[in-house]
Amino acid sequence: METFWNTIAAYNAATWPAQLVLTGIGVLLTTLLVKRPSRGVRIAMKLYMAALNFWIAGVYFLVYCEPRQYHSPQALFWAIMGCIWLYDLLVKHASLERTGHHTIFARVLFAMPFLYPLCSLALGRSFPEITSPVMPCSVAVFTIGVMLAFSERINIVLAMFLCHWALIGLSKVYFFGIPEDYLMACSIVPALYLFFREYIQAHENRITKPSVRVLNSLLVILCLIIGAFILFTLLHQLDLFAEI
Repeated sequence: METFWNTIAAYNAATWPAQLVLTGIGVLLTTLLVKRPSRGVRIAMKLYMAALNFWIAGVYFLVYCEPRQYHSPQALFWAIMGCIWLYDLLVKHASLERTGHHTIFARVLFAMPFLYPLCSLALGRSFPEITSPVMPCSVAVFTIGVMLAFSERINIVLAMFLCHWALIGLSKVYFFGIPEDYLMACSIVPALYLFFREYIQAHENRITKPSVRVLNSLLVILCLIIGAFILFTLLHQLDLFAEI
């Protein structure tokens, strides 16, 4: 755990000006997508999302997380997601037009990257050893918000990558005692359900095996299992704090 927080501290201390710039660009582009969603803004947002993922892959994991084990596979994971955004831009898969769906939930997700440092401070940590808005889990939460608010056609591959990362984050809560990642873990269950429900509904007129009804039931069961695991880890953390 010491190595984990030392790498975060080194990353924040060296890159906080760049993180402020990246955060400001994200706020600006999200606002423009809501207020003035022109073609240029949509292209800029996809390029920004790709750049953000490559930043996490290259700067965060390859440079500052080099002391950690398995940092290279994690860098590859985020680089692939950056490539997915570029592919999405080239094939015009997602329009990034405001859908009007899940507006309240998306707003909550947009606020979560700013809640990460507040949670760290509330837990007694201090800068630079805190979670920040431009770190993997906060970027993942922001990405989920963008997809819910602005994508009529969900990129199911990207959604699966994000869900997988959220489950990795949940394991960090359990093994390393990082309660900040509950923000992402708790958001992924409803997001997972919404992503795959919309994907299933988009194919409801096709004959599938299993049927659409069975798929919906399996989706509910999957979300209940993940939710139960989140509850278990939460209770485990509460027991640890009680012992302290």
